[in-house]
Amino acid sequence: MRSIIFLIFYITTHFACSSLLAAEEVKFDKISSNEIYEIRKYSDRLAIETAISNQGSSFRKLFNYISGNNENNEEIKMTTSASKREKKGNRTMQFYLPARFKKDNTLSPTNSHVQISYIEGAYYAVITYSGRASNKNFIKHKSILENELKKDDISILSPPIKATYNGPFTLPLFRRNEAMFEVNSKNKGEI
Repeated sequence: MRSIIFLIFYITTHFACSSLLAAEEVKFDKISSNEIYEIRKYSDRLAIETAISNQGSSFRKLFNYISGNNENNEEIKMTTSASKREKKGNRTMQFYLPARFKKDNTLSPTNSHVQISYIEGAYYAVITYSGRASNKNFIKHKSILENELKKDDISILSPPIKATYNGPFTLPLFRRNEAMFEVNSKNKGEI
């Protein structure tokens, strides 16, 4: 029995780490950090997004786009993280596009529910946590971050953003999740 558990643990960890190392991640500069959170500066970037109706279908729409459901039927390597955010009163799911894509060479989606989104560079306060990517876990960490930012007198400019980095077969202990807020850049050095 122990050997079966070890084998499952090894396989899950191996594939989780392999897929994480293979995926391109959105680049950022770490401006400052403390024991709870860090301030990051992200550059302009492109994402594909869709409104969240239910998690499975939203993910599937975006996954279909990178699997070739776009104007050139071109497969696009998945990047990390997948994020969920509130935008104009609606909840959306986003996948960031690899850095090679710019406004002039982005492939148009063939599904009308998938949109290309341009995200301007900004400063974000980020708390990283492991465990399940559940709403309960996100709300807990988002609240910790929000309270710390208020204590540090850092202005929050956006609704919270939920970012997940691992596939569904990654053991919760090895998962990387983040809660983040866009923050006022004037406060960036005040941690």
